[in-house]
Amino acid sequence: NWREGIVRVFHTHGAKVCIADLQDTRGQDVCESLGGDRNACYFHCDVTVEDEVRSAIDFTVNKFGTLDIMVNNAGLSDFEKVFNVNVKGTFLGMKHAARVMIPLNKRSIISLCSVSSTILGAGPHAYTGSKHAVLGLTRNVAAELGKYGIRVNCVSPYAVPTGLALARLPEEERTEDAMAGFRAFVGGNANLQGVELTADDVANVVLFLASDESRDISGANLMVDGGCTIANHSLRVFR
Repeated sequence: NWREGIVRVFHTHGAKVCIADLQDTRGQDVCESLGGDRNACYFHCDVTVEDEVRSAIDFTVNKFGTLDIMVNNAGLSDFEKVFNVNVKGTFLGMKHAARVMIPLNKRSIISLCSVSSTILGAGPHAYTGSKHAVLGLTRNVAAELGKYGIRVNCVSPYAVPTGLALARLPEEERTEDAMAGFRAFVGGNANLQGVELTADDVANVVLFLASDESRDISGANLMVDGGCTIANHSLRVFR
């Protein structure tokens, strides 16, 4: 999945990474696979609970000495949970990252958005509304934090067959045929042919926005979608 992919890409490029999540066993396993405690650590955190977000940020600063990059990247289904995790969780992450970044200058906050922030019919109503909110938050927070040298951007991928996405299918439909059908649907709606979007593609774009290679980019919604959003104003699911 692209959450793990982002962790691994940043670690490969020399970053010290703190994973804040509810999946304790999975998070700790990823940390151990990266060599243990020195450059990667795990902190149990529900992003909808402000005290836990604050504690996760403070833990990271105490562990590694600073906070240079914040990536907001949580996801769920169900209406209230969707807004709590996607919108409230992103807001709290931005708020407490900014708290420690403002005195430091020249830092970066990246949130995972979605093509649903710009086109219609790509996801359920709650999900689509939440991603529009993430885009609005990104732009507004970028406008506020620019004077401190803090860049704020979001990344909007098209569909990637992650475990979370496939978990929404009935168990009997989680088959190789379903995966093939999923990929065919995604490829058919992409404008750019011959490329299949992977979790690593998304992770590399997040890395770019965290790096000095994007030092003059802020308030952007970077689409990682094979041209889907330029070719499809709507996926026509409401016919």
